[in-house]
Amino acid sequence: QVQLVESGGGLVQPGGSLRLSCAASGSIFSIIDMGWYRRAPGNERDLVATIINGESTNYADSVKGRFTISRDYAKNTVYLQMNSLNPEDTAVYYCNAHIKGRMWGPPNDYWGQGTQVTVSS
Repeated sequence: QVQLVESGGGLVQPGGSLRLSCAASGSIFSIIDMGWYRRAPGNERDLVATIINGESTNYADSVKGRFTISRDYAKNTVYLQMNSLNPEDTAVYYCNAHIKGRMWGPPNDYWGQGTQVTVSS
């Protein structure tokens, strides 16, 4: 089994920054991709950013130029650096990863428990 544990959420003023972390642990053979999603009150869970093979990145238009996703292979950890935050970024942020537990077979889809980010003055 695999666990994703997020940290780094909290309350920040508009224009401020936060850095989210998500560490994967457990039965890991290889990590295919990792990413961040968010769910604002009353909304669906939406893509924020993904990173594939530690190089190819993809961002939602609303966060391009403000958020940066990165990955530490040695620590099986993905980060989301969030700058110039605004109230519309308020949401629960979820870590997602596709991970293979063994060489053969498809990867499994895992989610973290979510971390609250609130942008307010």
